[in-house]
Amino acid sequence: MPKPRSNLWPNRRLPAFSKGTTEPPFNAGFACFALSWRSPQRGGRGIYRIKPSSPKKQLHLRKPTKIERNLSVSPMKIATWNVNSLNVRKPQVLNWLAQQQPAILGLQELKQINEAIDGSEFVELGYQTLLNGQKTYNGVALVYQDALGEPSDVVCDIPGLDDPQRRVIAATFGDLRVINAYVVNGESIESEKYRYKLNWLEAFSQWLAAEIAQHPNLVVMGDFNIAPTDADVYDPERFKDAVLCSQPEREHFNRLLEMGFTDALNRFSSEEGNFTWWDYRGGGYRRNHGLRIDHILVSPAVQAKAIACHVDKEPRGWERPSDHAPVVLTLA
Repeated sequence: MPKPRSNLWPNRRLPAFSKGTTEPPFNAGFACFALSWRSPQRGGRGIYRIKPSSPKKQLHLRKPTKIERNLSVSPMKIATWNVNSLNVRKPQVLNWLAQQQPAILGLQELKQINEAIDGSEFVELGYQTLLNGQKTYNGVALVYQDALGEPSDVVCDIPGLDDPQRRVIAATFGDLRVINAYVVNGESIESEKYRYKLNWLEAFSQWLAAEIAQHPNLVVMGDFNIAPTDADVYDPERFKDAVLCSQPEREHFNRLLEMGFTDALNRFSSEEGNFTWWDYRGGGYRRNHGLRIDHILVSPAVQAKAIACHVDKEPRGWERPSDHAPVVLTLA
């Protein structure tokens, strides 16, 4: 397995929870832990592949090759993907991992408790999994290559925020801190859920200010449920002052940029209509009626190593797709 080119991309193994941190309680079916089960035989299951000739782009099983099981950590790809139910979309996730081989993948909307998620298929592809799941709604995960070693300083949920919803998971891989978040949708600006969203964003912003001060190499990614500008909306007039596009939400997003974060996709792509979410209804994807609400924000030190960021729209056209597409950051 190739060695990392600098200490930012680690190959040492560290304790799952660093000294001084408190392991989250295992209650009410909500818990944050790593799936570390190892198969006695790697490669026994197939990798999901797209059959090009299939008009419906159905997923077909194929046994992984030796090269595909030899996962690399350099250059390093970090990705975020709201899968809108891991139980439904797990074949697509495994297929995408086998094709793209990111070092770290943040997933949102697992909609499953940790105990319901079988991590063995990830392990067979050379990945381990940190989970913060919840039944029916929400839930986040970090899927990471074995080559990175055990993460440290694992945190589930925003510290100090009394919130039963599982929306955040963070971990440190060597010198690289990664935070994966599923921000509140908000429903409508007249609803209690919108006020809950703004309060949640305030707590999130305060925590991230402390995190970027403590961790020079920081990536914050996930489904933010915020379209930062009118250019990130297919029909700005229709969404004017609506949830996802309201001024208070955009102000919270801009506060993160003022802290020193860079919006990686905005930095590397000037493509018009470069959305990450499309409604299932009304032919949203076919007509490119979408929003850019999934983001990867990076600290200055990480931005200095970034060489690309793009939306991988192919999975949105697969059979039974998520309504979101992965966003992928590449670091040298």
